[in-house]
Amino acid sequence: MLLRTGCETLRAGRRIAGLASVLVLAGVICLVPARSGADEPEDDARSGQGKYCSATARAIFRACEHEVQDDYWIAVAFCINVSDDAKRAQCYVDAKASRRESKQFCEVQRAGRLDACKSLGEDRYDPDFRPALFDDDYAHLTNPNPYFPLGIGNRWEYRSGTETDTVEVVNETKLIAGVRCIVVRDIVKDNGRSVEETDDWYAQAKDGNVWYFGEEVKNYETFRGDRPRRPELVSIDGSFKAGRDSAKPGIIFRASPTAGEVYIEEFSLGNAEDVTEVLSTTYAFGNDPELDRFVPQQLAELLCAGNCVVTRNFSLLEPGIVDRKYYSPGIGFFLEVHLNTGETVDLVRCNFDPRCNMLPAP
Repeated sequence: MLLRTGCETLRAGRRIAGLASVLVLAGVICLVPARSGADEPEDDARSGQGKYCSATARAIFRACEHEVQDDYWIAVAFCINVSDDAKRAQCYVDAKASRRESKQFCEVQRAGRLDACKSLGEDRYDPDFRPALFDDDYAHLTNPNPYFPLGIGNRWEYRSGTETDTVEVVNETKLIAGVRCIVVRDIVKDNGRSVEETDDWYAQAKDGNVWYFGEEVKNYETFRGDRPRRPELVSIDGSFKAGRDSAKPGIIFRASPTAGEVYIEEFSLGNAEDVTEVLSTTYAFGNDPELDRFVPQQLAELLCAGNCVVTRNFSLLEPGIVDRKYYSPGIGFFLEVHLNTGETVDLVRCNFDPRCNMLPAP
């Protein structure tokens, strides 16, 4: 009786893919049939009647729920090994609170995804990125994008508070899914210490679109007491590569952006999912109070003459966090505004355009 109850409990507590799975509990073999209905992905997509974006949102929501449960039980396992009774009891309380908050986050994230589907559309995300559509010689581009210049040696430096961000198009390429991508190296330092180093992999299409094929992210922290105090690698979160783990490339900048269009920058589900909405292609300081908000006037007036592009950027993984980015022809990205905080990331130096020598002093 006890053993049969244990098998029933196991059936109720586990979701298992396939026709059936064999599990062992206390020496007894339990045959656990797979769940049917909405748990089958093809049924879920079919029930949405072609609403593939919404079906994707629901599938990711289920994954989020499972991750919450996995994290909770791992936390419980840690709590079990806390010797102090009071600390162990608090550990259980904290684990339950974290699970509750995480479940709420999954709900908010799902709502954000479904809302994004209204702009992105319900089609499957399956872009055409055949190698023949792309340049492979970055010294002689067919149709370079003035808002995203990929000239080898181009260098930008940005500043935000105590952080500096140096971005350079280096003379290196990556062959990804048959497409020759240029490497753009991005190094962020805080008070002189490295906190993030990223290699971004961009591909220039012959039609002028610039694609984003992935990034290798390295996040660092420094810790007091270390001798020497050297940055320690703590995370590679957000790294992705088209073709690996089903990731696909996105568009980082259009050849001819149109106000109102929305497109995907990154498609690495559950890992890197940035989306861009074009707000304006004719920005000049003083014409739109909302787009001027938090913008350094001197910088905008130097680089924009009614021809700057402004985008709204957000991640499907982080609902509620929204940035604006500003692009100038010939210079590219020159300003980011974090709308949640009002903080800005300003271009302070560059090396390939006469206006670089006229940038406002940092």
